Amino acid sequence: MKKLILVAMISILWTGAITHAQKYFTKTGTVRFVSASTLEKIEAETKTANCILDIKTGALEMAILIKSFNFEKALMQEHFNEDYMESDKFPKATVKGILTNLSDSLVNGVKYEGQFKGTITIHGQSKPIESKVTYSLMTGSIQASTELKISLADFKIEIPSLVKDNIGKTVDIFINTKLELFKKPQ
Repeated sequence: MKKLILVAMISILWTGAITHAQKYFTKTGTVRFVSASTLEKIEAETKTANCILDIKTGALEMAILIKSFNFEKALMQEHFNEDYMESDKFPKATVKGILTNLSDSLVNGVKYEGQFKGTITIHGQSKPIESKVTYSLMTGSIQASTELKISLADFKIEIPSLVKDNIGKTVDIFINTKLELFKKPQ
């Protein structure tokens, strides 16, 4: 019985210690987007998004290298980088803002919902965004996910008239991250 109580107390202290740490980080966030039109569905994914979350303040920042997106067809990837996103000129997309409703005492395995308010910058254009974020503490890491819908016109991404029916006017973005406790280099 004493061992059971000791294990329970250590678990409670461990969970509390984790949530009192301030920053969680990843270099392996997954960002996937889908652009669907009546003629074609275009999808791409990257698993190299950088993200940092300060759970004390709710401040969240994410950076995605545009050239890191992988497409099923190499030609789509080439057109995406050269013609539409101009990734040499605009090499990354960023998301910055605050995750509100961030629980200050996360319990391992419990799902929470927060509201993200901030700015997304794509193709050199910044726009305000809001989205619902689902997150949970899982064995010392924070897993978080959200979905966004953006308009290509809002970010001045021009689609040539020859292929305008092949590319949707809006893009659905799906973000999933597993953030680990950030440890300062020594």
